Amino acid sequence: MRVHRSGVNPTDWKSRRGTGSGAVAPPQVPGQDGAGVVDEVGEGVDVALTGRRVWIWEAAFQRADGTAQELTVVPASHVVPLPDGASFDLGAALGIPFLTAHRSLTVTEDGPIRLGPGTMQDRVVLVAGGAGAVGNAAIQLARWSDATVISTVSSPAKAQSAVAAGADHVVNYRQQDVVAEVRKLAPHGVNTIVEVSAARNAGLDAHLVAPYGSVAVYADDGGAELTLPIRLLMVPNARWQFVLVYTAPADAKARAVDDVAAAVRAGAVAVGEAAGMPLHHFPLADAAAAHAAVEASVVGKVLIDVLL
Repeated sequence: MRVHRSGVNPTDWKSRRGTGSGAVAPPQVPGQDGAGVVDEVGEGVDVALTGRRVWIWEAAFQRADGTAQELTVVPASHVVPLPDGASFDLGAALGIPFLTAHRSLTVTEDGPIRLGPGTMQDRVVLVAGGAGAVGNAAIQLARWSDATVISTVSSPAKAQSAVAAGADHVVNYRQQDVVAEVRKLAPHGVNTIVEVSAARNAGLDAHLVAPYGSVAVYADDGGAELTLPIRLLMVPNARWQFVLVYTAPADAKARAVDDVAAAVRAGAVAVGEAAGMPLHHFPLADAAAAHAAVEASVVGKVLIDVLL
């Protein structure tokens, strides 16, 4: 594939640093997500893919060829057609954030395992940190699926981002009582909580989760430990689900890819200021600066412009 955009995610700089599982071995070109045009296909792959605009997911997971290069080789199963009306910017922003968000929204006991119009009708979703990449994706996918979406934020600017993504309500956790405000909006509790800071928010979540509800945890708070109030969570039969997209069940990941692709075809997801996800572009020569921006938690999506 000839890469036009490479998306940068936190796992890119963490794996480069050797955080968690140690140094990358053998060395690899980083970049899990990307978008571009199929240049050539291997034996057994439909030749009709040649010349198609596509987006890529998990290009570098357990492989040497990521997307931060002009040409990369990936399995055909990790290449998804990108409609002509969808930009390469959007395509490169889909993979890890949107697949993580999909998994987080579909792990609830009595909830849907597929997303799309009507699948979350009459359900309430709480997205912690709605201005982040996964939070933004979760808001957009939940909104597309007709859920009522509440997001917690830390500033008026981030509140605007969450609303732009499609949140129905926002709560500023620095200025408001989160439990009281969310309970006003969802008296019977929240069906699904998409959680970026479980160690900090565990007590809040325990007071907000609805019967048979779930808390999907996709970040580790810098390695912090998590303490849960057992009895408070036993009564509603609540579920805590930890989410790492790379090791998620294959069938769940396949459903996520299909549903995200459907959302793109429907024009239901977007990136950029208007969607609450400002874009930060870096040339390929400045890939290190792109990693540094993500490590510094810049608000928005970081993209490497491989080919303009």
